[in-house]
Amino acid sequence: MAAPAPPVARPAPPSATTYSNRSQVRRNTLLGWSFILPNFAGFALLTLVPVVATFGIAFTKWNAYSTPEFTGLDNFTRLVQDGNFRVALFNTVYYTVGHVPLTMAASLLLALALNRKLRGVAFFRTAAFFPYITSIVAVAVVWNMLYNPTQGPINQFLLTLGLEDPPGWTSDPSWAMPAVILTGVWKDMGYYMILFLAGLQTIPPELHEAAKVDGANAFQRFRNVTLPCLRPTTFFVLIMLTIGSFKVFDLIVVMTDGGPGRSTLVLSQLIYREGIVNGRFGYSSAVALALFLLVLAVTVAQYTRNKRLES
Repeated sequence: MAAPAPPVARPAPPSATTYSNRSQVRRNTLLGWSFILPNFAGFALLTLVPVVATFGIAFTKWNAYSTPEFTGLDNFTRLVQDGNFRVALFNTVYYTVGHVPLTMAASLLLALALNRKLRGVAFFRTAAFFPYITSIVAVAVVWNMLYNPTQGPINQFLLTLGLEDPPGWTSDPSWAMPAVILTGVWKDMGYYMILFLAGLQTIPPELHEAAKVDGANAFQRFRNVTLPCLRPTTFFVLIMLTIGSFKVFDLIVVMTDGGPGRSTLVLSQLIYREGIVNGRFGYSSAVALALFLLVLAVTVAQYTRNKRLES
């Protein structure tokens, strides 16, 4: 006689605790979305939509008052032939090549100097960071006063050192861009100093102690311990500085407005002039697209190089 089949186990009905947990998860999810949705909506409306529209407007002729007229590659053909674009492209690269390494060097030196147990170190860190949060208009006005060729304290100091013909700074086409670069370095180095400080404080002190035991001097410890441990921070700073330098706009507009002549005209300012001032939004979008592709190419090249160094 066959044995009776064992009874089939029935799943237990969901308990009140299970329903409570699910309700709590849904509540937390909705609460999280309620916090981030305004930011996403603002980003989509004010940044994402204009950026996507730029890709289409770049192939049209449009002055914001008429219907966009599709012109194909005419804007890009004009771009290649435009002397202002070539000058702005050169000046943008010039500013980036000068601003990025100087800011990285200054911010790293500041971080090394202030990464010690010194009396009043918090004050000095705050003082170094303060220019970054200062109004760009105030910074530009003060530095223009310092750069004044005849009454500025910089040239007065150079005259006391025996320099008979000091630079004209922002009034001299040859010195205007170096003056803007120095101002940009002074304003930005405090922020990147904070990033380097954070990176320095994550380095295990045992590594430096082991290097000391092996007889390494201060420079050797900096080269073989500090710099390799700072590689992720340095890469992040490099990317952020490069993107910010290519997009420089407000500092140059307030200090020199692209002058004297076209000596400090950059791509961001050319985009503003062609679009907002002259109403040529199609051509302005083409310049913006060229700037986007330039920044993208440089960023991808930096990522590729960093991957090779890590491998």
